[in-house]
Amino acid sequence: MALDDRKKQVLKAIVDDYVSTYEPVGSKSLIEKHNFTVSSATLRNEMAELEKMGLLEKPHTSAGRIPSDKGYREYVDSLISVDNLSESEKEEISARIDGSVDDVESVLKSATSALSETTGFVSLAMSPRLQGSYLSQLKMLMIEPGKVLVVVVLSAGVVKDKVVRIPNFLTGEQINRISNAVEKTLSGKPLDEITFVTLATSAKDADIPDSFLNQVLYETYVTIKQADRLDVYLEGEHRMLSLPDFSELGRARDLLGTLSHDGMVAGYVNEIEALGREEGKSDSYMIRIGQEIALEGLEDCSFITTTYKLGDTLSGNIGIIGPKRMDYSKVISQINFVRKKLNDEIKRLSE
Repeated sequence: MALDDRKKQVLKAIVDDYVSTYEPVGSKSLIEKHNFTVSSATLRNEMAELEKMGLLEKPHTSAGRIPSDKGYREYVDSLISVDNLSESEKEEISARIDGSVDDVESVLKSATSALSETTGFVSLAMSPRLQGSYLSQLKMLMIEPGKVLVVVVLSAGVVKDKVVRIPNFLTGEQINRISNAVEKTLSGKPLDEITFVTLATSAKDADIPDSFLNQVLYETYVTIKQADRLDVYLEGEHRMLSLPDFSELGRARDLLGTLSHDGMVAGYVNEIEALGREEGKSDSYMIRIGQEIALEGLEDCSFITTTYKLGDTLSGNIGIIGPKRMDYSKVISQINFVRKKLNDEIKRLSE
C-alpha cells in the first residue's frame, strides 16, 4: 500500500486527534486543528479514499472518521517517530525502580508497577526463559521437623524457593548433608540435563536410608524443575476500566476475563516472541493491534512487548496492553526506558 504525502498527513492527523479526543474526526476539525491548505471538500475526498483503502472507518452515528486496525498499523509502521522521555519523566520512573530490591523477581515486579503507573495501562513482565541456565547453588533449610525450605539459585542470580514436606525424623544435619552433596555434584549443570537419576546419584554418599532419601530428593527435583517455569506479572487491570474505550460492560467483562488467565497471556507472549526471533526481530518491539491479537477479549486493545536481558544468554519480556487508541510514540518511549532501567538493575544484581 503506497500513500502519497497528503494521505499520510491526513491519516496521521486523524489518528492523533482521535487518540486525544476519542471523537470521530471530520474535515472541518482537520482544517481548524492542522495547517491543511486545501478545502474541506478536498479533505473529504482524501478521507473517502482512505476509507476505501481500509485505513479509516465511518461510525454509523457520525459524519467523521476513526482509524481502523489497518490504519493504526500503517500509522505505527510508517508515521510515528519514537522520542526520548523528558528528564523529569526519566527521574520519576527511575525512582520507582533503582536499587529498591535485591532479587530478580522483585525487580520485575517493580518495573511492571512503574510501567503501569507511567502509561496508565495494563503492564506485564515475564520471567526469563531459563532452559539455558544452570544450577548455581542448592540449599535446604530446616524450618521445623518435617518441613524444609529448598532454595534453588540459578545462573544470573535467579532465586527460586519452595517449602516441602520430608519425613519428620530427619535432622537438620542430615538435610544439610543431602543439599551439600547435590550442590557439589550438580553445580554448573544445565537445568535441562538434571534428571531424578542424576539427582539420586549425586546424593548416594549422603548416608541416608534410600526410602527417606528418595522422598527428599523427589521434592527437591520438583523444586528444581519448577524453577524454569515462566511466571507472568500483570499490573493495572483496573486502570483500563477508567478509559472510555472500555465503558461498555461487555467489553470490560471480556477484557478482564482474558487478563485473569495469566497463563493464556504468557503463552501468547511466548508465541509472538518466537515469531519475532524467526523474523530476526528479537531485540525490537512486537506490536499487535486489534484483530491481530489472537486472544479473545483483546480485540479493542494493542499489545506492545519487548525483551530485557538477563546476562548474555537469558531474556524475558516486558510490555503493555492498552487501548488501540493510544499515543504509540509516547508509550514505546516509556517501555524503552523501563526496559533500560530493568536491564541496569538486573546487571547490578549479578555483579
